[in-house]
Amino acid sequence: MNNLEKTYKTELVNQLQQQLGFSSIMQVPKLTKIVVNMGVGDAIRDNKFLESALNELHLITGQKPVATKAKNAISTYKLRAGQLIGCKVTLRNKKMWSFLEKLIYIALPRVRDFRGLSLRSFDGKGNYTIGIKEQIIFPEIVYDDIKRIRGFDITIVTSTNKDSEALALLRALKMPFVKE
Repeated sequence: MNNLEKTYKTELVNQLQQQLGFSSIMQVPKLTKIVVNMGVGDAIRDNKFLESALNELHLITGQKPVATKAKNAISTYKLRAGQLIGCKVTLRNKKMWSFLEKLIYIALPRVRDFRGLSLRSFDGKGNYTIGIKEQIIFPEIVYDDIKRIRGFDITIVTSTNKDSEALALLRALKMPFVKE
C-alpha cells in the first residue's frame, strides 16, 4: 500500500468526515481515477511524434497509453476523422495513488516559478484538471532523449459532485494550491 493511500485510509477519512459533517464514512469523497491526456498535433504530419509521446506517457505513468483518434475532420488543420492525434492513460487503484504521490512530492516542486495550483480548475462536478506545460518535470524523462517539449493534462476524478468537497479532499492530500 502506498504512503499517500495509507494516510488517506487511516487518518484523512475520519478527518474529512468530521470536517464535512458526514454521518457515515461512505459519504466521504475519494479518488476514483486519474486521467492523463496528451494531445499531439504534430502526429498529423509524422507518426514518430505520436510514438515518442506514447513512450513518454508510458514512462511517466507506468502504464501503457492508448492512442486517441480525431472525432471530426477539420480541413484547416488537414485533419481527418479517425486520424491518431493524441494519447491518454486512465490510472486507478495502486498506480493512481503512486502517480499522485509522485506528482505532489516530486514533479510539481520541479516546475519553474511554481506558486501553487489554481483553485479555478474545478469543473463544477468535483473533478480537478491540471495543465502541465513540460513533461521534463517528471524524473523518468531524460532531457537528452526527448524530441520536443510537450504539455499534457491531468484530470483527478473524485466520487463527489461538489467542488468544495473535492477541494477539501485534495487539500487533505497535501495538494499545493495557491495561497488565498
